[in-house]
Amino acid sequence: MKPTSLHRLGVTCGLAAGAWLGAAEVPIKLVSSGFSPFLISLGMVAGVFAARWTVPTVLKGSRYVIADIREKPHLIVWAILAGVLWAVANTLTIFAIRKIGLSIAFPLWNTNSIVGLLWGWLLFGELRNAGGAQWIKVLGGAFAIVAGACMLSYATSWQSGGTAGAAAPGIAAALGAGLLWGTMYIPYRKAYISGMNPLSFVTVFTFGELGAVSLLALILDDGFQHFSTELHHAKPALFWLFLGGFCWVLGDLFQQYAAKYIGLGRGIPLSNTNQVWGLAWGALVFGEMAGKPSAAQTLVVGGSLLTVVGAVAIGLAETPLTEKTALAEAIKRECRRYRLNEDRLHASLRGDDPLERDSPPRSRPEFLVIILAIGVFLWLASLAQRPLVSLNLPWLMMLSAATLAILAVSGFLLWRRTRFS
Repeated sequence: MKPTSLHRLGVTCGLAAGAWLGAAEVPIKLVSSGFSPFLISLGMVAGVFAARWTVPTVLKGSRYVIADIREKPHLIVWAILAGVLWAVANTLTIFAIRKIGLSIAFPLWNTNSIVGLLWGWLLFGELRNAGGAQWIKVLGGAFAIVAGACMLSYATSWQSGGTAGAAAPGIAAALGAGLLWGTMYIPYRKAYISGMNPLSFVTVFTFGELGAVSLLALILDDGFQHFSTELHHAKPALFWLFLGGFCWVLGDLFQQYAAKYIGLGRGIPLSNTNQVWGLAWGALVFGEMAGKPSAAQTLVVGGSLLTVVGAVAIGLAETPLTEKTALAEAIKRECRRYRLNEDRLHASLRGDDPLERDSPPRSRPEFLVIILAIGVFLWLASLAQRPLVSLNLPWLMMLSAATLAILAVSGFLLWRRTRFS
């Protein structure tokens, strides 16, 4: 295949990540039912934990994942750190949605693309010697993202009944989540220039997530007794949170493949098209913009589209040969530091999978993990009740069908080109 095919694959993965990360935030609308944000976050992360063990087992097998982790043990601590940062950021998004709504909060925390772009340039040689045209695309896109976020921040004056101060905590929470998520991408990129498979990385990643959210819930939510009481009352909603966590895992996996094949500065902004999906879910399914002044609606739609235009501009800036030379230096640095095999690492970044040829075949007990996860979902589904929020069912069905179609197409392309390496 042509060298640009990996760029196109990375772009496809970034856009698929946007669709599924957008869908994953929908269950957070349950905060309008009065549940604690910490409980919502923990319920979602529990679904993430289950999915991040089962999806790699289905696609590669647990023996493959264990072999990959053993080959690169120095990345364990980085994966756990990334999970902790994700957990805190995800909890902040719940506070943001409660204060300013889903369609407004999305673009604000998606400023993480600018943070990720900065780290990619500073630590991994992204955009080094890339040329003026690429810089114009990337910096122009970054400016569009910031401008769009500012428009949406201003729109919150209508969201909070015209009192800008009432929206300030929500704005701060969303921007704080963006900062933490942008920093979280450092371990992502470090893992992939070390040759680790995204499926292996997320398996370790989830321990940091679950541990951090559990501590936040116990320490900041009035202790274990109060939390257990809330958990009991929230049983009918747990299925939806688990489902949201599962959707997040699919989106995050596509995002990680995008980061692997086209870098942080390009892959993360593309995944931030999730704000378009967030706007669609918030406005069409939950009616968040109903009754708002036309000026506020114009700001929300215009700010979202401007931010997406910026993200796409960054994502379409293909990596020139001169920039790849800077990336090669970062790879050599990792190989010297951790005594890695440089040839195997370059093969991994080309979409090949040297480890798969050496890994043992799957064993039957691995399928018990899948059966157990399905059993948990079915048990929670038996307890589920319809959320106490207003839904537009036709739009719900159409958006769900669209995200499933994107999953099928993008997953097939990723499998055909890389076999999920």
